[in-house]
Amino acid sequence: MRFLSQCIGLPVRDPSGEPLGTIADLIVAIGDRYPPVTGLVARTDRRNIFLPWHNVRTLDETGALLRVRTIDIGKFRQRQDEILLKADLLDKQIVDIEGRKVIRVNDVSLDEVEGRLRVVAVDVGAAGLFRRLGLEGAFRTIARNVRAGVPERYIDWEDVDPLDSTIASVRLRVPHAKLAELHPADLAAIIEELTPRDRLGVLATLDDEALADVVEEMEPDTQVEVLEDLEPGRAADILEEMSPDDAADLVADLSDRSRDEILALMESDEADEVRDLLAFPEDSAGGLMTTEFVAVPAELTAAQTIEKLRELEPDAETIYYVYVTDDDGRLVGVLSLRDLIVARPESAVADVMIDGPVAVGVLEPAESVAETIAHYNLLAVPVVDDEGLLVGIVTVDDAIDTVAPSAWRRRLPRVFARADRDDEPKTPAAAGEGRG
Repeated sequence: MRFLSQCIGLPVRDPSGEPLGTIADLIVAIGDRYPPVTGLVARTDRRNIFLPWHNVRTLDETGALLRVRTIDIGKFRQRQDEILLKADLLDKQIVDIEGRKVIRVNDVSLDEVEGRLRVVAVDVGAAGLFRRLGLEGAFRTIARNVRAGVPERYIDWEDVDPLDSTIASVRLRVPHAKLAELHPADLAAIIEELTPRDRLGVLATLDDEALADVVEEMEPDTQVEVLEDLEPGRAADILEEMSPDDAADLVADLSDRSRDEILALMESDEADEVRDLLAFPEDSAGGLMTTEFVAVPAELTAAQTIEKLRELEPDAETIYYVYVTDDDGRLVGVLSLRDLIVARPESAVADVMIDGPVAVGVLEPAESVAETIAHYNLLAVPVVDDEGLLVGIVTVDDAIDTVAPSAWRRRLPRVFARADRDDEPKTPAAAGEGRG
């Protein structure tokens, strides 16, 4: 195994051993599992020249020995699938896919694989930095004398994703494919560390649904930056894929110009839904709620309700409970998924639901909403208007994570733990006490 830092500056000699210059950089072709070295850049008195790897007989600690006497001194032109290891990788940001974070490259590890010199890993540890400074030997001696370990850290090339600014104008054959496989929360954390240019390069590889999931996991400031950097049409598509409450929260933080432009490009129904949510005070139940919920009439049977759920395919976070409404849309009952599943198929929903469930008013203060959720150990609480019409739900994460004081927030794990233990959302024992 050898390192890029150990190769830079070594002499380049012709077949007779006469020096032609020194190694300025190595070139590799991106695309393989371990990218092969395809050439080197030699620095001469006058210019940098490109030497294809098939012209190099050996490369060792003494330098590069060529197999040809005549070389092309034309100007080096980088191909689309090539990167310069020193210029494009050293000290640049890359994404550690396995570690799910952005890191800096201190050195590059090379080795013979399948008969070719290839990039096998990047060195992101302190040892790589000392090696480049020519202090690795002294560093290891000191570490040995004080009986300390040498902080070495290598990341296999398979777990590395070069970023757009890392590779200048080079276009990867399959750009950021591994990044797209990360969990949205992990990818959001990575994207928040990137420069705007790198950020857009990664976002461009995600489809609208995946990007919406990632944006929902970002900090508010980053959400705004990302959406305003996207083309307005794509930004509108992303908002349409997001849950209405998250979309409304994001739109509220946009500049007036961006807000108007993006809302105008959204589907009218979704845009109207976002506008309706924006009309409520931010610190109220209406400002926290989502309009994605499942409501069924009391006359349906359990079997018909389950079939309706299959048709609606609701998002996981909005199906903690099934709400029951009368013909006018007023909230009259609630049942958990477990209640629904274990009920006899022919049973009417009215016979298995809990009457008069706990609910909050649309203008109820956010803190009061969070306290209601925590007090009754709910995973979601329905929101009703002055006439009792069901207009939305506030989920536990939106209520407690966003607005509740720490005393209430500490109860959050217990709520989820209980739901997992019982294998059902917790229906409040006090559900029959009426609306909150």
